[in-house]
Amino acid sequence: MPNFFSKQRTIAQPGYNRWMVPPAALAVHLCIGQAYAFSVFNNPLSRLIGITESAPDDWKLTTLGWTFSLAIVFLGLSAAFGGKWLEKVGPRLTMFVAACCFGGGFLISALGVSLHQIWLVYLGYGVIGGIGLGLGYVSPVSTLIKWFPDRRGMATGMAIMGFGGGAMIGAPLSVLLMDHFKTASSVGVAETFAVMGCLYFVSMLIGSLAIRIPPENWQPEGWVAPVIENDMITKHHVHIDQALKTPQFYLLWLVLCLNVTAGIGVLGQASVMIQEIFKGTITAAAAAGFVGLLSLFNMGGRFFWSSASDFIGRKNTYFIFFVAGIALYASVPLIGKSGNMGLFIALYALILSMYGGGFSTIPAYLADIFGTRYVGGIHGRLLTAWATAGVLGPVLVNYLRESQIEQGVAKADAYSMTMYIMAGLLSLGALCNLMIRPVHEKHHIKHNEFDEFDGIFPSSDIKSQ
Repeated sequence: MPNFFSKQRTIAQPGYNRWMVPPAALAVHLCIGQAYAFSVFNNPLSRLIGITESAPDDWKLTTLGWTFSLAIVFLGLSAAFGGKWLEKVGPRLTMFVAACCFGGGFLISALGVSLHQIWLVYLGYGVIGGIGLGLGYVSPVSTLIKWFPDRRGMATGMAIMGFGGGAMIGAPLSVLLMDHFKTASSVGVAETFAVMGCLYFVSMLIGSLAIRIPPENWQPEGWVAPVIENDMITKHHVHIDQALKTPQFYLLWLVLCLNVTAGIGVLGQASVMIQEIFKGTITAAAAAGFVGLLSLFNMGGRFFWSSASDFIGRKNTYFIFFVAGIALYASVPLIGKSGNMGLFIALYALILSMYGGGFSTIPAYLADIFGTRYVGGIHGRLLTAWATAGVLGPVLVNYLRESQIEQGVAKADAYSMTMYIMAGLLSLGALCNLMIRPVHEKHHIKHNEFDEFDGIFPSSDIKSQ
């Protein structure tokens, strides 16, 4: 069994069709993308005791918000530590472990809901499920970049669009299952968690068994690497540990963190937000549909923007994200007060397309700056920015909302200050993006420093050129 999961067993045979890899990646990312639909559980989880309305002993939304934040924190941490392990053991074993953690996390959370123990929900979905999120997220990305050196942006978009689209399946599936299992004494969340955990485990297991990696130095038939090198697309490679010694890594870390913070906070409360802003007009089912629609644009944006970055460049693509994002976030409060629901939804759809595009473009950006050989490990380290944003975004939205309401602000207006703060964060992100330059050649790896066995060598052996 250990040999079955070895990296050597996943190397593709001659004649293998590289287009078989994206479906394996999607089998994982469509599952772990359910994290974006977690907000549909917030209201039912806040009524576990009261059933029809929250009771004094029920969990508050601020308490429940930490479940999502913990999941994103452990996504980043597991990706940071697991990214280097991925390069050593290969994607099959990493994706299998991700399936066990993500599916198992749902089952532990189901127990926590049944016992009304929030720490079990935190442990299950937040910690163990979060580890599954991180390992499942990075596994297919580096593999696809190596299969598609001619279209790095498109390759990462194919994988990561699945993560953005996971809520499109997860949100209506969650509502459907809760409606099926709910009774006069239960909102049906525990049973829903149990079923979804089993379904997601099976799908991710299939993806882990189907994944393949290309042979050493493989290139697409008929493709020749460009002779003239773009200043922002290197032909060299930087080791995982060496990348952390460059200013480019930390600028890209801030670029991702600030972009994600702006989007993840409102996304985590999307269902509750639209119900409060358009109170009496939007039902819980309609709000779930809104989350699903955002998921569609999140998914489509991941493929569209990352594919577009192959032509306009990663730096220019992020410039669009930040400048347009500033205008959109600043406009949301005014549109909400106007009562124009169609325009409100359109703004959020565009915001979410660029939010998703930021995730799918960053691995190709890293490959351009640091080379492709260790991009999986470097990408994993960079995802600590996502972990940080997973706390900052929801905390800003949840606690500023509570503070505003306590001061007498109407629930429908409680998000205005947050939107202006997010626009300010995007301004800082735009500045960081403008400062990114090619990595100095002293950080490049010499050819004879590669370890041909597993692509990893001790950081103490790294020599500068």
